[in-house]
Amino acid sequence: MTTNVFVNLELVDSSLDAEDLQLAARNLLKQVRAVDGVEEADLVAVTDVPEGSMALGGFVVGLLTAEVSAANLQKLGGFLKDRIVGKTLKVSVKAYGKELAIEASSQAEFDYAIAKADEQIAKWASQGQ
Repeated sequence: MTTNVFVNLELVDSSLDAEDLQLAARNLLKQVRAVDGVEEADLVAVTDVPEGSMALGGFVVGLLTAEVSAANLQKLGGFLKDRIVGKTLKVSVKAYGKELAIEASSQAEFDYAIAKADEQIAKWASQGQ
């Protein structure tokens, strides 16, 4: 049985204003949709705003969500790792009713975090969660 993983991606860049950050999120969204194994991806609508977030044009600023099979999480991680140079990316991964939060500001940190997320998802799967 293939399990899908739900991934929230939050771009963090204090040098960008809200409009530029949202533009960066839209550009990343277009690219994420093209990653092999990504089944769905979209910006997060204002109705789904996490506490403390800003909204612009009906969407949460700098936040997008993607759905990918657990087997393809590494592909998405590899794609994202190549795009976070000099930026911080906050990622939350949900699978089997559980959630794991990741924050990385370098490619090495992100690579390590995605590998650990993959391991954790495999543990959750083996526990039948």
